[in-house]
Amino acid sequence: MKRFQRLEQIRRLDPEKDFLEIYRLTATFEFPWDYTRALELALYRTYAVPGIGRLLARTAELTARTQKRYDDTVLLLDAVVEHGFTSEEGRTAIRRINQMHRSYDISNDDMRYVLCTFVVVPKRWIDAYGWRRLSHHETTAAAVYYRTLGQHMGIKGIPASYAEFERCLDDYEAAHFGWDQGAREVSDATLDLMASWYPRPMAPMLRTATLALLDEPLLRAFRYERPGAATRSLVRGAVRLRGRAVRLMPPRRAPHHARQNREIKGYPDGYRISALGTFPVPGVRGCPVPHGGSSAAGPVAE
Repeated sequence: MKRFQRLEQIRRLDPEKDFLEIYRLTATFEFPWDYTRALELALYRTYAVPGIGRLLARTAELTARTQKRYDDTVLLLDAVVEHGFTSEEGRTAIRRINQMHRSYDISNDDMRYVLCTFVVVPKRWIDAYGWRRLSHHETTAAAVYYRTLGQHMGIKGIPASYAEFERCLDDYEAAHFGWDQGAREVSDATLDLMASWYPRPMAPMLRTATLALLDEPLLRAFRYERPGAATRSLVRGAVRLRGRAVRLMPPRRAPHHARQNREIKGYPDGYRISALGTFPVPGVRGCPVPHGGSSAAGPVAE
């Protein structure tokens, strides 16, 4: 297979009908590393909305159990990508996501904003640092994929196109980004988690490198000192250089799912999808979309 052959395959598909296949090809074959980094950044951005950051601080899930919260979030989202919306695994993952969210007083506007980050941040990241830019087919398919996920989560007023997702995200951040002490604590815990994946002496350098990748609105919201221009140029240049190196490599021949990432630390012996996440209020209703059946437990993932 040649480097751009899979992109040619994607362009032969219909992004409105074949959105799941396109999204899988993009996220698990073309850009698995980039999608992991971009979705980490997408979730991280949401902490800068004080209502979201404050709630996460109160639950202590991202300050006291940071690695578990990271693992569970990645694995639940990954189950839907890998198995699809109508599969046993996908339905179980969405049910777990809904049970957790409905245990808290989360506004529809905040939920819709989080959904927007999943669409917009990966495109912006890949266009800046990936081995190629996302195609129109891939961008459209991602918007349809997350619109479908949002519908399964009962989110109202979901944008209908990538342009609408982007406008919704930018407008929401401009209106809502701001300082909150609890949100800063969640941010610090997340930065510490990311640094913990590497040898301890590298932690200060990794924290600085991560801050160098953040934009001005995020740095202001969390009141972080802005890294110097030389540091930002060096770090961003290094990530772009990685993308150029990947472009010269042979294309991936097997999918790489997020559950295979080395950053997932908490389940060396496998996991059950139905046991992932938190259970703050037992018995809360699951997915709002009728499926004609239900599953109490997902399979063990190896």
